[in-house]
Amino acid sequence: MADIPVAPGPAGPGPDSPVPIAPADFGALHHVELWVPDLQRARDQWGWLLGRLGYEAYQDWAHGCSWRRGPTYIVVEQSPALTGTVHDRKAPGLNHLAFSAGTRADVDAIAAEGLSRGWAELFPDKYPHAGGPAHFAAYLVNADGYEVELIAAG
Repeated sequence: MADIPVAPGPAGPGPDSPVPIAPADFGALHHVELWVPDLQRARDQWGWLLGRLGYEAYQDWAHGCSWRRGPTYIVVEQSPALTGTVHDRKAPGLNHLAFSAGTRADVDAIAAEGLSRGWAELFPDKYPHAGGPAHFAAYLVNADGYEVELIAAG
């Protein structure tokens, strides 16, 4: 059996916990790193959402933490190298992350629960079809301006 290549953990001072990369995963998203202005707020808001979507706590260090689901992980980090304190989803850069979120009932439940977890609804007048008549999804934004799209299967 061939050796499976190993990718390093997140850049910076975090732990060096490699994630194996299987040949079948070639080209798949490996990880996303979000730099945030308030680590504890991000830990609370992202931790709830990612946990609800099946991610498990993965790494933790002084300036960040991550959650993993299969070979993919998501990092939130309050880096000492941050040059600003505001994320603008409408500026060049990251607009949103989209997640498969189960059934329509699952999307409804997660979106409703998110309102008490620091997330606000985007496009409430168009819910659940803001992405078009055949697209069932909830759009949420957290206190730091990061948007997520929760998409129902089918």
